[in-house]
Amino acid sequence: MAFSRSRFLPILKAGRRSLSITFSQKFSASQHSYSPQAKVGFIGLGNMGGPMATNLLQKGHSVVAYDVSPVAMEYLQDEGADIASNPAEVASKVDSIITMLPNSQHVRSCYTGEKGVFEAVQPGTLILDSSTIDPTVSKEMASIALKKGAVFMDAPVSGGVNAAKGATLTFMVGGDETEFEAAKELLGAMGKNIVYCGGVGNGQAVKICNNMLLAISMIGTCETMNLGMRLGLEPKLMASIINSATGRCWSSELYNPVPGVLENVPSSNNYEGGFGTALMTKDLGLAQDAASKTLTPTPLGSLAYQVYRLMTNSGLAEKDFSSVFLFLQEKDKK
Repeated sequence: MAFSRSRFLPILKAGRRSLSITFSQKFSASQHSYSPQAKVGFIGLGNMGGPMATNLLQKGHSVVAYDVSPVAMEYLQDEGADIASNPAEVASKVDSIITMLPNSQHVRSCYTGEKGVFEAVQPGTLILDSSTIDPTVSKEMASIALKKGAVFMDAPVSGGVNAAKGATLTFMVGGDETEFEAAKELLGAMGKNIVYCGGVGNGQAVKICNNMLLAISMIGTCETMNLGMRLGLEPKLMASIINSATGRCWSSELYNPVPGVLENVPSSNNYEGGFGTALMTKDLGLAQDAASKTLTPTPLGSLAYQVYRLMTNSGLAEKDFSSVFLFLQEKDKK
């Protein structure tokens, strides 16, 4: 049995979208190819979400956007997006939805709260949540979406603000494998590597593990650079040696935390415009919750969490997470 609606006409390159209905009322997006004319909803226009939505527009997609910040919405409107007054209005106007929100509470509110996505989501809508949240919340949202006839997948990202701007993000996708190709085609407008990780919640699991390692390596890089500078080494020289030796890592090579070593990274911009310390603290908290539930020892992850909690309470919450270098230098002075 096939079900077709005029609102789905732009989605298929052939000009027609049909959806198979099962007795459980599950609608599939897997057989559909997203044309630039398909309407995409984007909710959450922060440091990451804003550039991601802009890339969708630049790739020819029609975007309906919402954010709690009027300034963020005004900027995207100037780029060519339509603006909605709440998440429900976004859901009522689009064929797919991408969300990029700070934490689990924001995701729940966006989807299940008053004027949330699930109040108006249309059957067959593909929902991709790129927030970094508790995997159990992703599973909860997927279950509700299924009852609405929609498809929910978690698709957190890695790469930072520069990758968001350059459309080179890595997406870690969790959900029904039959839906992955539809998700991959849409995410390809914003990223370079789109990886299927398994069932719903697995994308989040990979992301919190990745960010735990990132936090640990950033602290190690900051400690190393700080020590080397105290020993009289010039930071650019030191970084160049490390990056051609066994200490090389992403934090030292592409996101160096010492001001002036690299251009176009937060450390050379007063630690502004990157991945906030408060957000890293949140992600490390998720990792520690997961470690506790699975009885997994993570001694360095636990220490990293404590360091970032101290930073958050020391006036660095809104600074980029690489400001741990600044935190260590301030500790040196005491």
